[in-house]
Amino acid sequence: MGDVPEFGKVVIFGVGLIGGSFALGLKAAGQVEEVVGFGRSLSSLTQALDLGIIDRVGFNAGQEVSDADLVLIATPVAQMPEIMARIAPYLGAETIVTDGGSTKVDVVAAARASLGDKLPLFVPAHPIAGAENSGAAAARADLYLGKKVVLTPLPENTVLNVARVRSAWEWCGALIHELAPEEHDRVFAAVSHLPHLLSFALVHDLAVRDNSDLFFSFAASGFRDFTRIAASHPEMWRDICLANRVALLDELDRYRAQLDALRDALQRGDGAQLEATFDVARTARRAWAADQP
Repeated sequence: MGDVPEFGKVVIFGVGLIGGSFALGLKAAGQVEEVVGFGRSLSSLTQALDLGIIDRVGFNAGQEVSDADLVLIATPVAQMPEIMARIAPYLGAETIVTDGGSTKVDVVAAARASLGDKLPLFVPAHPIAGAENSGAAAARADLYLGKKVVLTPLPENTVLNVARVRSAWEWCGALIHELAPEEHDRVFAAVSHLPHLLSFALVHDLAVRDNSDLFFSFAASGFRDFTRIAASHPEMWRDICLANRVALLDELDRYRAQLDALRDALQRGDGAQLEATFDVARTARRAWAADQP
């Protein structure tokens, strides 16, 4: 590690789990001189300051991004277009911008609409390192250690700008992958967004029943494992589902077809069909689990 940090000033919009852990990861690696935080509430920013996540609370976004080395937009995706439009006129020629959004097609569209000739400075990213808890207090320096971060570079990005964003996430311990934005959204609709939708739906179905207390009193490990992600942030997941609704609707339709096939097998008493489906699923799940770090 060199004596001079790779990044002088880093500006973070949204100093919660994702943004806060990014700041702490860079600090732990000794690769940032100063972190400036922006957010919707002064109390959360004050908390981030007290926890040593940020060094200053930002007040003038234009001024702060003009000489920043790196800007991370780590807010819910619905807030990103407004932030991009606000900072676009003031971005320095050397200021790289990235994000932590769970969807990419909509974020790229917002960037194209808002950033104008500064678009080459924006390298989209998605850190795959969620947790049920949100907010600055949940942030930790090792959140990204050994976790995947997907970059979805734009044709307009220079190799150097992509490399700088890659480097920042690597200092946090992340493993970097690249996908096209559309491919990213299709993949994550299937393996992340749909499971959240299903988990929320099951818990909601039980929660609104008159005798919900009875059901929850007998729920055990199977229910806990299947519904863990229903404890996630409702506003964030509302935004993600709406932002990726085209791909998510397609995955939901495929899943409904799968449920219909299982329902038909159940109605026919076709144990062989049920077992065959379960066996394919078990084999795939075990193979996947064996590959996990």
